[in-house]
Amino acid sequence: MLMTRLARLIAACLLLPFLAAAAIAADYPEPKRGTYVARDFRFHTGAVLPEVKLSYLTIGNPSGEPVLVLHGTAGSAASMVNPGFAGELFGPGQPLDATKYFIIIPDAIGAGQSSKPSDGMRAAFPRYNYDDMVAGHHRLLTEGLGIRRVRLIIGNSMGGMHAWIWGVTHPDFMDALVPMASQPTEMSSRNWMMRRLIIDSVRNDPDWNNGNYTTQPKALRVANVFYGIATNGGTLAYQEMAPTREAADKLLDGRLAAPFTADANDFMYQWDSSRDYNPAPRLDRIRARVLAINSADDERNPPETGIMERELKRIPNARLLLIPASAQTRGHGTTGMARFWKTELGEFLATVPRRGS
Repeated sequence: MLMTRLARLIAACLLLPFLAAAAIAADYPEPKRGTYVARDFRFHTGAVLPEVKLSYLTIGNPSGEPVLVLHGTAGSAASMVNPGFAGELFGPGQPLDATKYFIIIPDAIGAGQSSKPSDGMRAAFPRYNYDDMVAGHHRLLTEGLGIRRVRLIIGNSMGGMHAWIWGVTHPDFMDALVPMASQPTEMSSRNWMMRRLIIDSVRNDPDWNNGNYTTQPKALRVANVFYGIATNGGTLAYQEMAPTREAADKLLDGRLAAPFTADANDFMYQWDSSRDYNPAPRLDRIRARVLAINSADDERNPPETGIMERELKRIPNARLLLIPASAQTRGHGTTGMARFWKTELGEFLATVPRRGS
């Protein structure tokens, strides 16, 4: 009898993590996958593809107010549906309650289940940039979903940069913009230099073969881990996680041994697509209310440059939420954890007027 009870107790303990995950997922409607095929898609280079597949997830009822959520580089719509982000935002009573909002999370061109080089064209795929990716989002919403206006566009990292582009390109499309882990200025400084280094490290790998490789270039995994540690994670957090050389080696070895299935062409295109990002000359076009959210330990967007404060002065009704650095923050990755800013998001949205359709 005792062994039976013990077995039941052990089984119950083993189930707890799965039950907890299920409870988090159950707090908001199950995401639904959709795909829109954009015909005769013209890239900024002039190249045209007869079809570009634009995949996306939706959460909630289409009768709700539309909200556009944008993922980061090398991420996807699926990467945004996690307990630390969706679990903090989309449930009942949360800032983006899916019983009130219709949440659209697209896979950007080059990512997830949207059209990308690894689908078959490899290095012959058009060399897209952020403007092309936002154009894809716009066609998905307007042509594919019949949406002419959204309540909010919120994006993280690359998604934050896309949000800035949305604001200057389609200024009447949204009431509110929340760009996170980003700046509305030219891709430059350490941010671009590090991107160049990871791109070049793969391009210079003998296995690269101008994108016509038969096996994934070996430099790909190392470049990915190197860039991730150098530009993400937070100084205080890393010091706490790896206070000794032995601990640092263990952490690094774990990163290098982790499953990694990225395709080199996709990888190269994703990081290279930021090369000409620069919404700064058109910031005066933004009409939406803006809440920019960055973290004080963001390695890619260091606040000590003063760039964000300078540029926000050019935008009416714009302000910055700067999350203080701590051992709990994760540098550039901090804004992926909605607990640090969800209260301010809710308060911000409550003050944003609806500008009509």
